[in-house]
Amino acid sequence: MKNFFELIGRYFMLMSKAFSRPEKFSIYRKRILVEMASLGLNSIGIVAIISVFMGAVITIQMALNLQSPFIPKYLIGYATRESMLLEFSSTVVALILAGKVGSNIASEIGTMRITEQIDALEIMGVNSASYLILPKIIATVFFFPFLTIMSMGIGVAGGYVISLLTGAVNPEAYLTGIRYDFKPFYITYSLVKSSVFAFIITSISGFYGYYAKGNSLEVGRASTKAVVVSSIVILIFNLILTQIMLT
Repeated sequence: MKNFFELIGRYFMLMSKAFSRPEKFSIYRKRILVEMASLGLNSIGIVAIISVFMGAVITIQMALNLQSPFIPKYLIGYATRESMLLEFSSTVVALILAGKVGSNIASEIGTMRITEQIDALEIMGVNSASYLILPKIIATVFFFPFLTIMSMGIGVAGGYVISLLTGAVNPEAYLTGIRYDFKPFYITYSLVKSSVFAFIITSISGFYGYYAKGNSLEVGRASTKAVVVSSIVILIFNLILTQIMLT
């Protein structure tokens, strides 16, 4: 328990150091753009592939389980849309990005730690925590919602494509279900979740990378811990946000 509270304390101390006033805003603007390209744009491919299959699988599963003549077929499209908007495009995509982006951040910063590059930054009077972690947090918090919106569109389109290819549901009924009882608040809810999850992934990964010790093997362990811990925290926060929404 003592180690747990010590870990939490070190995390919040690092975050307070990371969010301190930058030395030069122009340098940070450039780094934010670089991190958006590295952490955001490079994640578009995997998000698109996963979203297509998620939409297709949800559609097929709904078609197989909603075969009662008393259930309208357009509810398949409706269920696919709601599933993508509320959970899959935010939570599942965040868990996937925790593996890709989180391990990338932890290994990058951890390598800088064991090769003493962070110590060199501190000697030069640079706030290493702010310089290395803050641009990544800002980049992901602003870019992950874009990935979420993209995932929503691609997932719904994937369901439509599978309805055309397999005939599991009438395409016209699928489109009717997508338009049925649409609530724009669900998109806002998912975007807020994706921003919160982006902060969790980036800050926890940066924390484990920043305090990595030893050799390259320890960097790998720190990267694994970052992915596992950030995934657990994402699931906990998802339960809390879902409960808040239901109440």
